[in-house]
Amino acid sequence: MMFLPHFLLGWSWTDTFYRAMVLLVVASPCALVASIMPASLAAISNGARQGILFKGGVHLERLSTIKAIAFDKTGTLTKGKPEVIHVKTANNMKEEEILLHMASIENQSNHPLAQSIVRYVKRKHGVELIEPERLEDVSGCGVQASIGGAKWKIGKRNFVGEEKATSFSDGVDILWAKEGATIVYAMKEDEIVGMLALKDVVREDTMRALQTLKDEGIYTIMITGDSAETAQAIANETHVDEFISECLPEEKVTEVKKLLQKYGSVAMVGDGINDAPALATASVGIAMGEGTDVALETADIVLMKNDLPRIAEAIRLSKKMRRIVKQNIAFSLAVITLLVISNFLQLIDLPFGVIGHEGSTILVILNGLRLLR
Repeated sequence: MMFLPHFLLGWSWTDTFYRAMVLLVVASPCALVASIMPASLAAISNGARQGILFKGGVHLERLSTIKAIAFDKTGTLTKGKPEVIHVKTANNMKEEEILLHMASIENQSNHPLAQSIVRYVKRKHGVELIEPERLEDVSGCGVQASIGGAKWKIGKRNFVGEEKATSFSDGVDILWAKEGATIVYAMKEDEIVGMLALKDVVREDTMRALQTLKDEGIYTIMITGDSAETAQAIANETHVDEFISECLPEEKVTEVKKLLQKYGSVAMVGDGINDAPALATASVGIAMGEGTDVALETADIVLMKNDLPRIAEAIRLSKKMRRIVKQNIAFSLAVITLLVISNFLQLIDLPFGVIGHEGSTILVILNGLRLLR
């Protein structure tokens, strides 16, 4: 700009130098650089006031592209505080003895189902729990331990054996599962001696949250380790679009990867240690505020008050931020182009170039700050 117009267009050296100085001002991309960061910070601040913590603008921006959301069941769609509603024990053993051993073993676990069993036994029988001699936690299946020299297994039906579980329950477990209950079996040595049905309560705001997401055009999936019958009952109650049942913790990652291949951009919502790998695998990981430290650390977004409808709010906020950023980029590029052309045609002087340049930057920032409302 300083040399070519002098030789090609016959401008004086004074004009070329002046126009080059004006170009340095009007072509500076300050407004373009300010198109994203103020909007992103304003949106993050807005979310924080609503109890939604974003761990960075990139996660907020990615949320606007989400096509499907996978939900863990226990502690996410439900309150995570199941209650024992049915008990069935073997005729050759006392109910109190079976429940005492179950509670003594489950007392070593922090799983919501385990803690519910312990609370139930203490409340009903008020017994002193026994310290197991040996204990092993089998992830996604249950717990096995030794008490008084006897080997015990507490967990799912495939952990104690499908045939034995079917024989012992005599079809009762299917009826309980259709009520939406989770079935826990107790095995002593090689014989099933009891089973419990625990039912978790669906959160009051779950249906409203899922319906709001559907209104946004987002597909909803529930992932649970429960049986197909239990999962179907909860799915009917919550109105999720799809459910994946009998899913072990390590299989959650595989299921999320399948969803990513199918939908492209998928969010995962969970609260437990077992959800952490899936949260990390998803396009956006969302943790419940009352979840485990591992889940909170792994997730990209945290719902501080376990308020599921806030997910839809976060998505709307993300889409609004995306629109404002596009507006800012288009506006800033248009202003820069207009000022550069006006300068080349010698239609604008340096003071007006400064006003146009700084004015566009201020307008872009103010437009981004609208996200604070």
